[in-house]
Amino acid sequence: MCGIVGYFGFRRADKVAISALKRLEYRGYDSWGIAVKSGNELKIYKKVGAIGEVKDFELGEGKISLGHTRWATHGKPSEVNAHPHTDCNDEIAVVHNGIISNFQKLREKLEREGHEFKSETDTEVIPHLIEKYCKKGLSFEKAVMEAIKELEGSYAFVALSKNEDKLIGCRYKSPLILGVGDGEFFLASDVPAVLEYTNRVIYLEDGDTVIITKDGYEIINNGVKVERKVETVPWSLEDAERGGYEHFMLKEIHEIPRVIEDTLMEYVGEEITLDVSFAAGISEIVFVACGTSYHASLVGKYVIEKLTGIPVRVEYASEFNYHDVPFSRSLVIGITQSGETADTLEALRKAKRIGAKTLAITNVLGSSVTRIADYILYTRAGPEISVCATKTFIAQLIVLYVIALRLSTIPRSEIEDLITELRILPAKVEKILDNEEEIRKIAEDIANYDNMIYIGRGLGYPIALEGALKMKEISYIHAEGYPAGELKHGPFALLGKEMPVIACVIMDDTYDVMLSNVKEVKARDSPVIAVADERDEEVEKFVDYVIRVPSTNPIFAPITYSVVLQLLAYYTAKKRGCEIDKPRHLAKSVTVE
Repeated sequence: MCGIVGYFGFRRADKVAISALKRLEYRGYDSWGIAVKSGNELKIYKKVGAIGEVKDFELGEGKISLGHTRWATHGKPSEVNAHPHTDCNDEIAVVHNGIISNFQKLREKLEREGHEFKSETDTEVIPHLIEKYCKKGLSFEKAVMEAIKELEGSYAFVALSKNEDKLIGCRYKSPLILGVGDGEFFLASDVPAVLEYTNRVIYLEDGDTVIITKDGYEIINNGVKVERKVETVPWSLEDAERGGYEHFMLKEIHEIPRVIEDTLMEYVGEEITLDVSFAAGISEIVFVACGTSYHASLVGKYVIEKLTGIPVRVEYASEFNYHDVPFSRSLVIGITQSGETADTLEALRKAKRIGAKTLAITNVLGSSVTRIADYILYTRAGPEISVCATKTFIAQLIVLYVIALRLSTIPRSEIEDLITELRILPAKVEKILDNEEEIRKIAEDIANYDNMIYIGRGLGYPIALEGALKMKEISYIHAEGYPAGELKHGPFALLGKEMPVIACVIMDDTYDVMLSNVKEVKARDSPVIAVADERDEEVEKFVDYVIRVPSTNPIFAPITYSVVLQLLAYYTAKKRGCEIDKPRHLAKSVTVE
């Protein structure tokens, strides 16, 4: 959610902090702030709203800084609640992601000891705890290590003291990376923050404390110095820039053909090269995921059951954690774009505790999920900056198709035909992108509605759910997805001239009954926009608009249909003047439960 950065080097530290924070804006925030060690003074600047410029004289020319973009959890958005937070004497500054679950107890204890608090946040207990131990004569880093012993919950934080030329970062159940440059070091909650300066990073692990000085860095875990591997990030700064597109979301939709090719290249050569030892001896597959990844899991259920006969369940990770218990012979697959989704991480931990096999599908090398799951499969989508998931969703689907085909029990000739279809999907997506103008016109026609319903059957149902999610995320139109057969059980009451319906009509064994559902909707005066196969000659008789998709095997309809619905949501939001890449109240990586 929130973005954090820290810098220790030879550049103007305030400039680095602001530049890095701007590269984390996609995570969502409502306020921001930075602190700079200038001589023996801490200079702090905090604001509500979008990141702006800071005048040169306000923060000085210090070479050590930290910064934060806040998404409110404890306390409303305000300058007082914005990070950095400090101790009583403004000698120690801290920026923090995560939630300190025992902060109230700690705050009350510290107040009894004479500490005065300024904000409503849980974060503020951290600098006060560090101050407490510094006053007991401990060094800055020792005080930090004592403070974290009292914290419960999750955290990634960076701390700075006006009295020492040190920058300290700590991680537990919230992402934090160390960027390693030439004579400079960076701390950040995500890789794009540091790509302008270095592509060498260390993915810190739970319990790590990193201490940065002019002599370099050392990492301590449980009081013991540890070594962590320096990874080379396979992304360039250009990958994280808009590249001439008006919004990151549109750029990322246009990257989908390349993403399909890159992800296939990882797992498919002359034949599928994926190692599926993770599936040996399993009795069922259980998907745990949230949001868009949950919809990808629903597609995975349809496809895996159809091609393999293995029973599949799909659970919201947030609910799984409280009631569901998998069998020890289950394969529990967690799908998380960021690899940091708190509910999904906890679901995988729960699965491991009862002895189930665990597999993670993620887009981020070295993320938290890679240290929890037994097996890891990476999507190859590259950095996705827009909060709204587009290319990463498609990459997830490709990995799920590869898993299903590798485990399939259907004849080899049919598998080869499906692999051939997979290989030509990039060209079919390109054809959809070439038809962008037609989708834009339809989007502008529906942009004035306040409510929409999306419907589908079979594989069309998760497509409808995902399409509705995209629409509500960025256009703020209330959109809901339903199995088309469920309209009679309540949603029919909503139909009428002010309730457009987006129908995902696939030419598979659901086609005839889906057409009947479309006729029923149209008979109740709702405008109907169908997304349909280019060969479909019937659907246009019963709807107001048809958006055509290139013909492919119906099993791959979620790829082509989803690209159409992403573009429809994008152009609707653009027409409505919405903040597309950073929709209100949302964050790219949901790192709290």
